[in-house]
Amino acid sequence: MKVVERYIMRRTLAVFLAALIWTLAIVWTTQVLARIDLVTDSGQSALTFFEVAALIIPTIIPIVVPFALVVAVAQTLSVMNSDSELAVINAAGASRWTIVRPVLLIALAASVFSFAVDNGVEPYARQKNRQLIASSRADLLSLIIQEGTFRKIDDGLFLQIGERLPDNRLGGIFVADSREEGANLIYYAKSGSVVEKGDEKVLMMNDGVIHRKSLTGDLSVIRFTSYAFDLSAFMSAANDILLLPKDRTTQYLFNPDPNDKIFQRRPGAYKAELDQRFSEWSYSLVFALIALAVAGDARSHREARIHPLITAIAIALLVRWLGFFAGGKADKIPQYAYMVYGVPIVASAVAIWFIVTSRSMELPDRWTDWMTNFASRVSDGWTALKLRLTRRYTSGQGA
Repeated sequence: MKVVERYIMRRTLAVFLAALIWTLAIVWTTQVLARIDLVTDSGQSALTFFEVAALIIPTIIPIVVPFALVVAVAQTLSVMNSDSELAVINAAGASRWTIVRPVLLIALAASVFSFAVDNGVEPYARQKNRQLIASSRADLLSLIIQEGTFRKIDDGLFLQIGERLPDNRLGGIFVADSREEGANLIYYAKSGSVVEKGDEKVLMMNDGVIHRKSLTGDLSVIRFTSYAFDLSAFMSAANDILLLPKDRTTQYLFNPDPNDKIFQRRPGAYKAELDQRFSEWSYSLVFALIALAVAGDARSHREARIHPLITAIAIALLVRWLGFFAGGKADKIPQYAYMVYGVPIVASAVAIWFIVTSRSMELPDRWTDWMTNFASRVSDGWTALKLRLTRRYTSGQGA
């Protein structure tokens, strides 16, 4: 590898790693905040929360890596063009392959990495994540020992414990149950405890009342000395882990279990997920080619055009959206599977054509001039408005 190629690879790799870390951090934070209720509602420890948060990372890597790469390539080449380095490379007689080869090597490594994570690490991370969430929901003791706070145990089922008493007894029990269609049940009990009967857990409530309200507004009150609130149905539902096609390993997708309920209802979802995994890795190469087609040529600073980074990201977003659209439709319409593979292939072919013909993939000059003039008019109008408001404010103060 030539010195210039190593120089381009080193600069691109540095920007790529920086962009990848920051993009991963931003996307990871948004995903983690959506799961903060694991601690607030389920009473789990911070260690469980951070374990779930760590398992999110493999699920976002295949999506984030291509965008980090397009940012790195477009930004590196744009800076090199601003510093006249691309012009010097061309003037020295170097072919465009000198710029393309180091970028494609990084893109190939990123594609292999994405493929390994998508097909090897992500399914196991998703399965482990679902197991942790299911076990946290099934841990009733960690839910009810929290004093003075409402806890959501299941959809339509809420529980509050007023205080903890000696001998593992509970005081001031309140249960709101709206799971039964057409009726709302509210339980009050002065004391109680959690009793294990075999593999089941039952909430024994003592000295309380049951309020039952129907949809018609009829209210009935029942007093009880002792009442067993059966939580076995909730326990079994919490212990059952529902694995979606995204949670399955690639080997399983090739040969699904015929007794799989989801496979019986939606057999096309497994084929669509398989197509998605075998096409998603290619977007690193596709986005690298797009960035090369947009910013890989030496251009004069006098040429008015949109910044290459913006153009490259806009085209990449469009291509990725088409890929997501095809993947979402392939579940129900098998013909969209051709589009799942066709989008990256066509995008790569178009980008390669621009690179081979030494053209720049950008908006037509007429569109660029119109957008530049429009932005200039908006900026001038905003400046004039601020100046007018400032004069009015100054004259008002003088009066």
